[in-house]
Amino acid sequence: MADIDNKDQAEIDPADMEDVEEVEEEETGEDENSKARQLTVQMMQNPQILAALQERLDGLNGSPSGYMESLPKIVKRRVNALKNLQVKCAHIEAKFYEEVHELERKYAALYQPLFDKRSDIVKAAYEPTDEECEWKADEEEELTDEMKEKAKLEEEKKDEEKEDPKGIPEFWLTVFKNVDLLSDMLQEHDEPILKHLQDIKVKFSDPGEPMSFTLEFHFEPNDFFTNTMLTKTYKMRSEPDESDPFSFDGPEIMCCTGCTIEWTKGKNVTLKTIKKKQKHKGRGTVRTVTKTVPNDSFFNFFTPPEVPENGELDEDSEAVLAADFEIGHFIRERIVPRAVLYFTGEAIEDDDDDYDEEGEEADDEEGEEEADEENDPEYDPKKDAAPPAECKQQ
Repeated sequence: MADIDNKDQAEIDPADMEDVEEVEEEETGEDENSKARQLTVQMMQNPQILAALQERLDGLNGSPSGYMESLPKIVKRRVNALKNLQVKCAHIEAKFYEEVHELERKYAALYQPLFDKRSDIVKAAYEPTDEECEWKADEEEELTDEMKEKAKLEEEKKDEEKEDPKGIPEFWLTVFKNVDLLSDMLQEHDEPILKHLQDIKVKFSDPGEPMSFTLEFHFEPNDFFTNTMLTKTYKMRSEPDESDPFSFDGPEIMCCTGCTIEWTKGKNVTLKTIKKKQKHKGRGTVRTVTKTVPNDSFFNFFTPPEVPENGELDEDSEAVLAADFEIGHFIRERIVPRAVLYFTGEAIEDDDDDYDEEGEEADDEEGEEEADEENDPEYDPKKDAAPPAECKQQ
């Protein structure tokens, strides 16, 4: 709403501003209060604004006033009692998340029959009925019956000209290509393999077992590997760290394990063969050496770096694992439950809207900074001017 208002204001002709101001003056105080309340609600529903507020609060939290040091010993003693209460709160919060995990596991069993049917439709094991296929799209609402009939005939004609495809071809490959987080992992040589991906499932740990979840990638028989299922398991912890209990903020992924891919000979896309020429220092003869080296591929996802017992990792491994955890969580939380919306792109449009809002806010801030510079009496634009580029002969 706020974005729309900004856009409308930008399009108002300066000559009409007087009329606008007169209309605004006629509004009652109640209308203004109502608009303010609506704007506040909309702002608090915007994740970017909430994140910015949290960042500001975190900044405030990081600036102690020094008041604690000035307190009498007896008061500090009571503050320690409050800290002990806070630790107990953290342990209760951990139990809360454990129960949330149990609820997820319970409702996953309710979702699964729907996901299984989705899988059956995708891989052509089930043909949905006419009733199941009825869907009134937004753009069809204003179409007349005649236009709808004409569109239907055109679609039927196109279908007759083409071969009847089975299920929904390249469903999961399209989902991956539509999501930036996943498409960045894809290489051209991965795509023929992912065309054989039929389903992705999430399996939660059983009751009484340590908290974890497993992503199952189900493939139809193919020429690339003999596995029918590839797995990635994420182990989580939902308890405060004894050395730093106040840092607890819900379950965190501790480590992950992949699986062994049984590649068909010559089909392993995670490796590539390179040839190098080497010259003998003494004789001057040249020989060609063949080496097998790692190759960029989505399927490296199933061989994550191992976390040593002491938990210490080099920077590269930490970065890989951090991205890995983000991807695993995203597949579990967003991709599997809403796969069809990522296939059609509807979920992507929602994500893009969020990023557009953030971009517009950034533009507004830049505009404010420029205005402040222009209003500064000591501001000299010549100092900010970029030096002229050197001329180079072509």
